[in-house]
Amino acid sequence: MKKFYSITELTREFDVSTRTLRFYEDEGLLHPERKGRTRVYRGADRHMLKEILRARRIGFTVAEIREIIQVYKQPPGEIGQLKMMMARIDEKRDELRQKRKDIEETLAELDQAEEACLTRLVEIGVGS
Repeated sequence: MKKFYSITELTREFDVSTRTLRFYEDEGLLHPERKGRTRVYRGADRHMLKEILRARRIGFTVAEIREIIQVYKQPPGEIGQLKMMMARIDEKRDELRQKRKDIEETLAELDQAEEACLTRLVEIGVGS
C-alpha cells in the first residue's frame, strides 16, 4: 500500500468530489497532512474515508460517524466502538424495515386508488 495519496487519487478511487473530501476534513473526520498548500493523505486517511463512505451508504449521519470514531479513540476503544456500531446497525435496520412497511402500505393504497378509478371509468362507460 502506498504511504501517501493525493486528493485527486482518492477522489478517483472512491468516486467522490474534492468538495466531499474537504467536507469530511472540515467535519474533523479526515486529517490530511499539508505539504505547502497541498493535502497529503496517509493510508489511515484512505482507510477512514473508505469506512466513512460505507457508513454513509448504510444511512449513518456525519454526527453518528463522528460519535463512532470518538468511541474508538476512548476506552474501551474498539470493543466500545463495535458495540455501538452493532446498536446503530440495529437502529438503521429497524428504520429501514419501517420504511419498507410504509412503502408497501402506500403501494397498496395506490393500487386501491387505481382500481377505484378503473371501476368508475367502467361505470361511466369509458374504456381504459
